[in-house]
Amino acid sequence: MSRLISDLGIIKKLQNALTDLEISVATDIQEQVIPIILDETEDLVALAKTGTGKTAAFGLPLLQLVDVENSNIQTLILSPTRELSQQIYNNLKEFGKYLPEVSIVLLSGGNSVKSQIEELKSPTHIVVATPGRFLDLMEKGALEIKSLKNLVLDEADEMFQALKEDLMPILKSLPKNRRTYLFSATMPGELKDIVHNYMSKSAVSLHSDMEVIGNESIDHQYIVVDPIEKLDVLLHFLNSQEGGRGIIFCKTKAAVNKLAKNLAIRKISSGALHGSLTQGIRDRIMEQFREGYIDILVATDLVARGIDVKELAYVVNYHLPDTHEAYVHRSGRTGRAGAKGLSMTIIQQEEVKEIADFEKELGIHFKPIKKANAEAIEWNNTLVWAKKVFKTKPNREIPEEVKQQVKTIFHHLTKEELVDKVLSNYLAENNK
Repeated sequence: MSRLISDLGIIKKLQNALTDLEISVATDIQEQVIPIILDETEDLVALAKTGTGKTAAFGLPLLQLVDVENSNIQTLILSPTRELSQQIYNNLKEFGKYLPEVSIVLLSGGNSVKSQIEELKSPTHIVVATPGRFLDLMEKGALEIKSLKNLVLDEADEMFQALKEDLMPILKSLPKNRRTYLFSATMPGELKDIVHNYMSKSAVSLHSDMEVIGNESIDHQYIVVDPIEKLDVLLHFLNSQEGGRGIIFCKTKAAVNKLAKNLAIRKISSGALHGSLTQGIRDRIMEQFREGYIDILVATDLVARGIDVKELAYVVNYHLPDTHEAYVHRSGRTGRAGAKGLSMTIIQQEEVKEIADFEKELGIHFKPIKKANAEAIEWNNTLVWAKKVFKTKPNREIPEEVKQQVKTIFHHLTKEELVDKVLSNYLAENNK
């Protein structure tokens, strides 16, 4: 039976903030991690999937342990993306609502280095950062890290895969007597080497029981297509999910841009998200997605780590990910907090054999789905076209005289007759 967070040694001011957030029962990872950080002295290696409550697991006790009499940085939390760092920072600010004396600073792209250097001149207790920006500021001498007591490596598998060149100099520069808390969805060989070389030999290892991939809340499916029909099959799938929100994952930035453009041409409510976009644009797109102004995100794996949006109906793997770990994180965007979710993978025939590898490695089952036939695809494309027409804004530059002449041509037709003729014309044009 789950315990209340208030039973884990969390102080009253933090409990009050959790009450405001309507959080009371500890998740499995919180129940295990909070007492270790508060009451023990060892390092920690925690295997936990996305959506298990990790931020509260390390954030609550580390807020509690801050010595406000010491104005230097005491805790550093590193995560692989700007979005995830922003998310962690926001969570900590919410948790620390009644601890105004605790100073938390966010260091990531999107804000100028100069402004962050100025911010660090004030007392700073906790820093949340991406490795690249932290290393930059460290090399400029803007960070005082001699008092650092705690290091959190969140989504460590992703950081070591994509950001190792930034991360290693940081690890080598931090005080040796710190405590390190490593959180990761998976433990690839390279990460095991880091644990061996940069963490204590007596580090506590634990595994959260809350499986996001293996549980019954996510339905894993795949469709086999020919390359030429991939977009049409995706459009058919999206139409079947109308009313639901989701994320479509592509391997590369170029693929994200191309697919997002194809959706935009059809006036499908969507936005692109990848690392080459400015932070301002990424923040705006994420805000539009969170607020429900757009229904679909087209994204690369790395930026997706910071996407924590409730009630996502589905994710689509438009390209099969390169690693099992990437699939874990993609699929973990849906089926959160006990809700039902769908992970749909669109693959080509030569990729079918890879599905078995994913099933074996991750302990999940993929259900093959038969692709829609040519007739269903054609009628779906017709509906996509009709919705595009409906969403098209009137062209104010068309002369009124021309409009009147067109109306004269059509004036004797009923609405049904006009729709029949327009549809027939569309189908004839598209079947040439």
